[in-house]
Amino acid sequence: MKRTRSQDLLKRAIPLIPGGVNSPVRAYRSVGGDPPFIARAEGATLTDEDGNTYLDYVGSWGPMILGHNQPEVREAVERALKDGASFGAPTRLEVEMAEWLTSRLPHLEMVRMVNSGTEATMSALRLARGATGRDKIVKCAGCYHGHGDSLLVEAGSGALTFGTPSSPGVPASLAKDTLVIPFNKVQALELVCEENRGRIAAFILEPLPGNMGVIPPRPGYLEAVRAITEREGIVLIFDEVMSGFRIGLGGMAERSGVRPDLVTYGKIIGGGLPVGAYGGRRELMSQVSPTGPIYQAGTLSGNPLAMAAGLATLKILEREGEALYLRLEQLTTSLAAGLALIASQRGVPFTGNHVGSMFTGFFHEGPVTDYVTATQSDTQRFGRFMRGMLERGIYLAPSQFEAGFLSAAHTEADIRRTLDAAREVFEGI
Repeated sequence: MKRTRSQDLLKRAIPLIPGGVNSPVRAYRSVGGDPPFIARAEGATLTDEDGNTYLDYVGSWGPMILGHNQPEVREAVERALKDGASFGAPTRLEVEMAEWLTSRLPHLEMVRMVNSGTEATMSALRLARGATGRDKIVKCAGCYHGHGDSLLVEAGSGALTFGTPSSPGVPASLAKDTLVIPFNKVQALELVCEENRGRIAAFILEPLPGNMGVIPPRPGYLEAVRAITEREGIVLIFDEVMSGFRIGLGGMAERSGVRPDLVTYGKIIGGGLPVGAYGGRRELMSQVSPTGPIYQAGTLSGNPLAMAAGLATLKILEREGEALYLRLEQLTTSLAAGLALIASQRGVPFTGNHVGSMFTGFFHEGPVTDYVTATQSDTQRFGRFMRGMLERGIYLAPSQFEAGFLSAAHTEADIRRTLDAAREVFEGI
């Protein structure tokens, strides 16, 4: 495929934008090659500036569960735009969004809209600290919660450690209050609680991690996490920015039956427009300003275009019901199992993790259950696979450690086409 126009755009962007992209972690540096610049999208496909069309398994990193440019969602945005793009004042649509969310999600008694997943997690953690009077937080290695300072922290060589900054610009004094433990290890949470009793405000985790690749929680893990945090008076925060409304209408909180204290959302609730939200128990959310003393605000929060797109998306998901989610899960299972079978036939170490309509193919014998096992994957081989698939018109995330997503626009024929391309690529990697 020729990508002359995309390459020209990248050359123009590099002197002006760091790395030539506005979401640096999405750059192609880890897999080699240059990113195609996308001109338009429809259904399950993307078309770049050179006219190349790709079958898309990124879905704008998750929100396009109905497919790109879905007519009802687009029309909802067009209607809202006729009345104005932004007011910086309360609107009917944000009230309707809050009513929809709180009436359907038992764990969400109150909700506050923000503009990104990062804002949502930062705000939820501030609320947890303010409500408990404690400073320390616990996160899992490999779970990503946005680029807030206290969350850009990595673990040391041990299974349990005080955090160290994973980016210049993050003060060590702030990072020391972030404790990093392995995902899926109940004993690690018990140990960190024992060593910091009465000082931990919150445990934040992706109940279904997607930012180190898709890692299903082990049976009983989330239930144990809930029991421990309740016992210790720790606010349990589920980061469902990625899994919310994608694993099911109620996300992982509904699927697992575990009720967190706070939940953060994004992606799907904006229908593809920038959005975020956090909410949970009324007792906690009532402490957010202006009702309570814990400050949080955002000039463009509750933007009417994002609310219109999000509401349209959520209403379609509710209307289609379990049949849609079941079909998405079946397609995803077929894709993940098919890739694993092809890899096995060609002697390539490979593990296909998937839950709902999220999947990751790890170039590792497996099983892949946490950050350590995920990072044992052969990233060079993944890079060759990803580039080979792109040349055959299959658009995958340019990182071994990202989730892939299916949408309602994907078909069984798309899965067959993808597996046919994979057979060719696996021969040469």
